Amino acid sequence: MSTSFLSPRTSSTSFRGLPLAVLLGASLALAGCGSEAAPAETPRPVLVAHPGGGAGAALTAYAGEIRAREESPLSFRVGGKLVRREVDVGAHVRKGDLLAVLDPGDLAAQARAAQAQLTAAEAELARARADQARFAKLAQQQLVSRSTLDAQDAAATAAQGQVNAARANLDVARNQAAYTELRAPHDGMIASRAAEAGQVVGAGQTTFTIAADGGREVAIALPESRIRAFAVGQPVAVELWSAPGQRLSGTIREIAPAADPQARTYAARVNLAGDAAKAVELGQSARVYVQENGTRAALTVPLSAIQRGAGDATTVWVVDPATSRLRATAVHLGPLGENAAPVLAGLKPDAWIVTAGGHLLREGQAVAPVDRENRPIAMNMTKRAALAAR
Repeated sequence: MSTSFLSPRTSSTSFRGLPLAVLLGASLALAGCGSEAAPAETPRPVLVAHPGGGAGAALTAYAGEIRAREESPLSFRVGGKLVRREVDVGAHVRKGDLLAVLDPGDLAAQARAAQAQLTAAEAELARARADQARFAKLAQQQLVSRSTLDAQDAAATAAQGQVNAARANLDVARNQAAYTELRAPHDGMIASRAAEAGQVVGAGQTTFTIAADGGREVAIALPESRIRAFAVGQPVAVELWSAPGQRLSGTIREIAPAADPQARTYAARVNLAGDAAKAVELGQSARVYVQENGTRAALTVPLSAIQRGAGDATTVWVVDPATSRLRATAVHLGPLGENAAPVLAGLKPDAWIVTAGGHLLREGQAVAPVDRENRPIAMNMTKRAALAAR
């Protein structure tokens, strides 16, 4: 058996004479033998959810700290050396309990000196009154002049004044000696300590801070730019950092009339209503959720759903309910929170948004929406029905 090979020249000459339709048909036949039809696109599973928030959501959260409604800085009314401290921070005290003691030596000596001055003044008064009585008898017998009697009366009156002054000085000295003991003005808890034994403190220098028993509040700072959106009596929700998801009701009790000169914020106090005050401890961190006056509650989306585009553009992937295909939707966001961001414009409450893996998706891609438990979601399900199904 022999095999002949055509030279390139001969082959080209032979093909040149064939009709064009024959060549096209051969080409299509070869293409059909060498490849198969492209498979249909498989929908990609994606985690979807409706935007959070809405009519009942708080627009802004502010960091705060649990404080007592009444906090009193305690100090000695006289200066001296602190010789003894009776309580520690966190101790619960009753009204009148001894907290700290100053060295009473100098003030006790002053009290003794005032007592001696009073004794001398009383002795001088007794002598002046005796002279007054004696001169009065002599004046009745006309043995002394009227002017001499008047002088003795004036001397007795002056001696009485000296006694009064000495007695008042003694009272002051005794009070100052008693001021060397610092006592609790009311029931409460020692919140802070600013002095130690051996330290010399001045009159009025804070030694302890006591948090009175009773009401508990949240101290927050409101921004200067939106201070007109808040009012005393405005309802808020308080969430402790140690108990996420549990909201306590409260109201704004007071707002400072002037901004802090450095932070440019307004100090405010939130009063915890009812039994909410019993569920908190001093110093706990909290978030205060405030619905600002004159604003509408914003929708929120998780940070994982936000896609960054060119420049400052932000989008989210929205699933078209009719085709189950993706559509990039531009949104206008507010200040980013810890886990979510408010959507101020561009998104509807009933939209199905992709909440994870957005960087792996593309425009128009077919998807299979599922919830957090990997259950398929019907695209025509309303937001209320979706929440109920969870």
